[in-house]
Amino acid sequence: MRDDIAFVEQMYRDLRAVHWPEPEEIRARARRRNRRTAVGAATLVLVVVSGAVAVVGRHPRPAPPAVAALLPAASSTPARTEISRDALVQPGDLPAQTGAPLGEAGLGEPVRVADTLLYCHTLQGLTGDWESSRYSRSQTLLRERPAGTEHGPADLVLSQDVYRVTPEVAGRVFAGIDKMLGPCARWRSTGPAQWQGRVVEVEVVHRWEAADRNFAGDEAVLLRHTISRARDPKTGKTFGEEPKPESTVVVRVGDLVTVVRLGRGGTEPELRRLAGVAAHRMCAAANPPC
Repeated sequence: MRDDIAFVEQMYRDLRAVHWPEPEEIRARARRRNRRTAVGAATLVLVVVSGAVAVVGRHPRPAPPAVAALLPAASSTPARTEISRDALVQPGDLPAQTGAPLGEAGLGEPVRVADTLLYCHTLQGLTGDWESSRYSRSQTLLRERPAGTEHGPADLVLSQDVYRVTPEVAGRVFAGIDKMLGPCARWRSTGPAQWQGRVVEVEVVHRWEAADRNFAGDEAVLLRHTISRARDPKTGKTFGEEPKPESTVVVRVGDLVTVVRLGRGGTEPELRRLAGVAAHRMCAAANPPC
């Protein structure tokens, strides 16, 4: 369900990337969220932003299950299926003024939490993948700008994905996250990177942890990802500054699971608050409703 604007956001947050599409490209990509081409797991992505160097890989997304397997089972009580816009965090829930949400609904999408976490897990020869959803809806909110003003990386306010899953998947999502966290508590990654016009061999250490749990909805986890300063593994020389930690919240209410991230200026207290807002928004749309 994540499109190239989410790819830009992921690159900024996980990798501190420099690329930001033109406004029209952002809007076009947001309309194509569920048609993004995945990058091969063997490819290393190395980027530099504001003097910071990072090394990381990305994992290919799984093929969606057959549509027939996604249809809701017959029930005497009509079950909620597609996810409405009302089930997502609303622009009015945010302190910043934002433009109209960019997003799209999907079918059979993987419940993607963080591509770098999955890549770290599989790179160590461990099996694992994201669970599959039945229905999904995504949104990206950008800071409101005057007409004719171009958006930049600092304008990203929030990205959110909401997934409707089967009861079996609902019981496995958080266990699957915990399975990946252990081996990735300290992940050392090396490779070539560009630094001040030349290519250097660098090493960075990624750390993943569950900073808090069960503070919203039926289940919740606050994931914190930190990346060390890049260093030359032979000389020990460091490059740039240590990137700011990034945080992600995953919240479940009934058969709905949401993944929420904030933009550059976001804080963990604000993310925790929005986790509660997201849980409240999902209540009426969940099976069973709150």
